[in-house]
Amino acid sequence: MHQLRPHYWATLRLGLPIAIGQIGVIVMGFADTMMVGRYATDALAAASFVNNLFMLVNFLLIGYSCGLTPLIGAAFGRKDLAEAGGIFKQALIANTLWGLLLTAVMGTLFFFTDRMGQPVEILSLVRHYYLYILVSVPFVMLFNVTRQFTDGTTDTATGMWILLTGNVINVVGNALLIYGVGVFPEMGLDGAGLATLLSRIYMAVALLVVVARRRRYAPYRLGWKAARLSRKAVADVNKLSLPVAMQMGMESGSFTCSAIMAGWLGAASLAGYQVMVTVGTLGFLFYYSFGAGVSIRVATFVGTNDWAQVRLATRAGVHLLGIMAVISSMLMLVFAQPLIALFTTDAEVAGVCMTLIAPLMVYQFADAMQICLANVLRAMKQVVTMMRVAFISYIIVNIPMGYVFGFVCGWGEVGIFLAFSCGLYTAALLFFIYCRKILAAHSH
Repeated sequence: MHQLRPHYWATLRLGLPIAIGQIGVIVMGFADTMMVGRYATDALAAASFVNNLFMLVNFLLIGYSCGLTPLIGAAFGRKDLAEAGGIFKQALIANTLWGLLLTAVMGTLFFFTDRMGQPVEILSLVRHYYLYILVSVPFVMLFNVTRQFTDGTTDTATGMWILLTGNVINVVGNALLIYGVGVFPEMGLDGAGLATLLSRIYMAVALLVVVARRRRYAPYRLGWKAARLSRKAVADVNKLSLPVAMQMGMESGSFTCSAIMAGWLGAASLAGYQVMVTVGTLGFLFYYSFGAGVSIRVATFVGTNDWAQVRLATRAGVHLLGIMAVISSMLMLVFAQPLIALFTTDAEVAGVCMTLIAPLMVYQFADAMQICLANVLRAMKQVVTMMRVAFISYIIVNIPMGYVFGFVCGWGEVGIFLAFSCGLYTAALLFFIYCRKILAAHSH
């Protein structure tokens, strides 16, 4: 246990600023959902549908940027800061191309939103809100890739502060523009969309300015200037980034497809689904944040070929995230009802939410473990393995089981939620098997 203690503290130090920043992201989600939900149930249902469609895009963007972590972490571990700066330059180009591709895809999908089986009464709201979120996609991409760079150099605090201030802008914008305050017009759901867009523009620009101006990043900027753009270097980044994007995209895709299925059950079911997914992000933010800390630690030790420390860092991460899953489940049980009351005053929507508390708790441990072990594999550059596991877990298992439980068995939104456990436990088990195999191969 004494060997693990330094790893516990190091992972907590790296993960805590990321977690605080992610709390800001959750606050943004909570603020949007609460303010929109109290404005109108139709607006909440429309926001739920659009946010779940773009959840897939956001995870594809995050996943693609995460391919930068093992490259930056390994260079940082070797203390080759110039190389890290050059890698960031290539990664920025690769991520920009990826972001533009996703923007084009979602721009095309806009013209088919009326063919997804959603309630007719929310389609006008959906289209307006959709455009605000679409325009924000390139700025999300810029922030994500720059933050992966700063986090990979162990500077996790900068991204935290920019996320927090960005969320202040979003919350204040919501308050002014959804309901209309003073000279600001009452824009309803459009106001929430505009506030989100403005906050995302701020966060991307602010983080890029920090990297371009702060003295700490001067050695990295030298590497940036010296590095020549090349197709091979961009392709090397893509080789790591694309499988991670696909892995995270398939996981998020299971939630997006589930949201579409929830919409088939009616506006109240869709709104209730969105509320409980938002509540569930309370656990996810900690798993994601400290899982990122585990990835940074493991990538650094892989860079120095110290596999004994890789094993210890992995074990420490599993212990920490397992404890967090237990705590998250208990908090959801105790505080779910007052949290639900924050999001909606509609009795029908609240009733749907209450039925989803137990299935939400069931998958927390699996979610924590699959996030932790996926980050370990990513740090080891085992990205193709991660993509294969995600395909099996989320495409082959989760989505079909959601339809079977929800509609064939007639369990509705409860069945859709129970299917998440099937996918997440499958992913956790397969990631564990692969991690154990790789660590055993480096035991001597």
